Amino acid sequence: MVIAIIGVLVALLLPAVQSARESARRTSCGNNLKQIGVAAQDYYSARNFFPVGMESKQDPALTTIPWSNYRWSALAHLSPYLEESNVYNMLTLTVPFYGSNNQPSPENMLGISLMVSPGYGPTNYAVCSGSGLNGGTNLTNTGTAAGSPFNTDGIFFVNSRTRLSQVGDGSSHTALVSESLLGRDYAASISPDPQVDYRFWWTVPLTDASCNSAQTFNFQNGRGFSWASSEYRCAMYNHYRAPNATAYDCMAPVVNPGPSGVQTNQTAYGWRAARSRHFNGVNLLMADGAVRFVENAVDITLWQGLATRNGGETSSTPGGDQ
Repeated sequence: MVIAIIGVLVALLLPAVQSARESARRTSCGNNLKQIGVAAQDYYSARNFFPVGMESKQDPALTTIPWSNYRWSALAHLSPYLEESNVYNMLTLTVPFYGSNNQPSPENMLGISLMVSPGYGPTNYAVCSGSGLNGGTNLTNTGTAAGSPFNTDGIFFVNSRTRLSQVGDGSSHTALVSESLLGRDYAASISPDPQVDYRFWWTVPLTDASCNSAQTFNFQNGRGFSWASSEYRCAMYNHYRAPNATAYDCMAPVVNPGPSGVQTNQTAYGWRAARSRHFNGVNLLMADGAVRFVENAVDITLWQGLATRNGGETSSTPGGDQ
């Protein structure tokens, strides 16, 4: 009889304990995003624009390497404002992230390998490039290319320096940063999981048909493998897919010509969703510094509208303040 009573009590208490733990995890992640939001506001106050989404430019000392090798992330530029001046001082952002051998530049090896609070080193947080519906096809033209990192409709993109005056939808209605689950180490026995794995495709623009049919997975460089690198696999995402979408993220490492004909190879196009282990949604940092919890079932049109800086959407932001 006593054992039966204990069993009933455990059955009653366990959901409450699990709910309390989940609430604590959500709050912790929300606080991390708030720290990033404060850092972004401090950066903006100092420069009057948000940090670049992805750098692509020529290194005067290494004129033959691809412009996209620069690729320092917004998080790398925010590091001194995240009370990580020691890490920032170990980075040399005036040289490319990748050198002529497509390996991290020697002077930056130690800095980029460090864990950086709040909680990324690989990174569980990524900046928003927009809806994922459109963008330029390379550095010299616009056009429309789904999954592009160039000239996107969000705050962050290749060589962006977005000012609040360009955020016509309002800072409280425009996404800045969200959560993103890390990938995992490869093992021959594992089955792909859309929450942590992504598919590779080889042509752009991305299409649902091509991404859904892709059979190549990249287990070597998992989601969020480097906080200092700006590509979609690392520190940038978009809203093409809903939070915690059941469809796989999709990347296309393509070769594009740069402004002077220098190949900007490995400039990954991508559809990378916001993902978390929270029950039924993700935390989302808005450009005004507020943190919202957005459910997986959010209307996809509203979700994509939250990612655009000047799309003219008038819908209210879903979720409550964290």
